Amino acid sequence: MARRKITNSQAVCLILLWIFLCYMLLAYSEKIDFMVVFSIVASAIIVFVPLYKNIKKQK
Repeated sequence: MARRKITNSQAVCLILLWIFLCYMLLAYSEKIDFMVVFSIVASAIIVFVPLYKNIKKQK
């Protein structure tokens, strides 16, 4: 099954949504500990690696 290409507007929306969710996580957590930092780093890997691969394939 072929993957669909991610357009620039879709990539921007994904990045803005990720930033918003990270802001909410940091703003509403009682304290910033290892699990909060780990969840931000893990979500960044999940979001940005496919975006990077998609952009790399387009060029």
